[in-house]
Amino acid sequence: MSLPSSLTDFSLAQARDTVQAKTVSSKELTAAFVKAVADAKPLNAFVTETPEKALAMAQASDARIAAGTARALEGLPLAIKDLFCTKGVRTTAGSNILGNFIPPYESTVSQNLWDAGAVMLGKTNMDEFAMGSSNETSAFGPVFNPWRARNSNANLVPGGSSGGSAAAVSGNLCLAATGTDTGGSIRQPAAVTGTVGLKPTYGRCSRYGIVAFASSLDQAGPMTRTVRDAAILLKHMASVDPRDSTSVDIPVPDYEAGLESGVKGLRVGIPKEYRIDGAPPEIEALWQKGAEWLKAQGAEIVEVSLPHTRYALPTYYIVAPAEASSNLARYDGVRFGHRAKGARDITDLYEKSRAEGFGKEVQRRILIGTYVLSSGYYDAYYARAQKLRTLILRDFTQAYEKCDVLLTPATPGPAFGVGEKTADPVSMYLNDVFTVTVNLAGLPGIAVPAGLTAGGLPLGLQLIGKAFDEATILRAARAIEIASGFDAKPAKWWSAA
Repeated sequence: MSLPSSLTDFSLAQARDTVQAKTVSSKELTAAFVKAVADAKPLNAFVTETPEKALAMAQASDARIAAGTARALEGLPLAIKDLFCTKGVRTTAGSNILGNFIPPYESTVSQNLWDAGAVMLGKTNMDEFAMGSSNETSAFGPVFNPWRARNSNANLVPGGSSGGSAAAVSGNLCLAATGTDTGGSIRQPAAVTGTVGLKPTYGRCSRYGIVAFASSLDQAGPMTRTVRDAAILLKHMASVDPRDSTSVDIPVPDYEAGLESGVKGLRVGIPKEYRIDGAPPEIEALWQKGAEWLKAQGAEIVEVSLPHTRYALPTYYIVAPAEASSNLARYDGVRFGHRAKGARDITDLYEKSRAEGFGKEVQRRILIGTYVLSSGYYDAYYARAQKLRTLILRDFTQAYEKCDVLLTPATPGPAFGVGEKTADPVSMYLNDVFTVTVNLAGLPGIAVPAGLTAGGLPLGLQLIGKAFDEATILRAARAIEIASGFDAKPAKWWSAA
């Protein structure tokens, strides 16, 4: 096996095999990533760094490897999105209202990773309560994309809401990271940072211990540099959990074992409704190229129709804020989070605590959610949105009578400039136009890097699968990864800043 010259350039699979073979110790590997994180302050990818904890965990891993009791992810440094509760480590959800919250318990997903031997480098920055498509709504400041356009020093967004995790993976600050995806928050940032992002089927990973945004849409997933790494990480994130009644008791396959099976005989659907006006020609060209790559490897390409796709974005922006307004009602300054000083009475305490604790985008979505659930408007908005959600799922069910997997663009364009869309929420929301249908239907989707724009910025393709068929989209994504030969890396401009 040919290995990179720098430890931080290792893929998760390479690091796993090297550490297990005792060629490199976990402590050496972890120390290299701790330094990379410390040197990357200009990216603002981490909210909380845990170098001492990481090195202690790495030392314990080395002891297990020496004793012959190593586990599957033994000694591998990961970053955790700051939406996952981590016992004894600050968890903010990117918000002032949880600015000093130290959970007394661990999320099931992160506990699964520690039980498999992984090492925690820290908590990554994110849009506040996962509400955003650019990582600019964080109370801890925006994250910057490691990528910059050719011949430009302008800072670009890393996508959102898992922008900190995407930047950390893309900038080689960790081997891999966890993300969460409510409307595209794993796949969209993965696509604009040249990384792989997998949103599993709703119910594949437990939501216990993940700060809730929209409970019927939220799902945890891996963010990695390669498709193989996504297969490895998902295997150890997923599990049934009695503390999450929506997690599903279905065996978790060995995704890595089936990766090289190829796509010969696979029927790949091209949904015609995903061609949108105004999208850059590069997006359409890359989509076409992706279909040709799969066809050349033996897949059959078929056109399918998802007629209710055009209603997906407005449906999402009714369902998600409605659930958010309910979930975030718990932050009242009494039981959780920030408490305002000088309140005259309990109502004043609620109002001041929420006004001081929540950012503008979160306040906007709470107001939208409260409105669509209010008396007189519930049937006109929320009930109608739920009916459309059923029709969107039915579209997918009918499409899968003709194909095994769908191929679409991942985003309507490459990374855009910091501050470019903050004054236009509708334009910002359109960044999720290719991803929200997957969450509304509860299906698995993966974004895989497939090419660069003329300006040198990464673009991704998305594969959407049947429920609990993550193995097939990983197999197809691996085929695209092989065909595209995507190996571009961002220049490490932040190290010299």
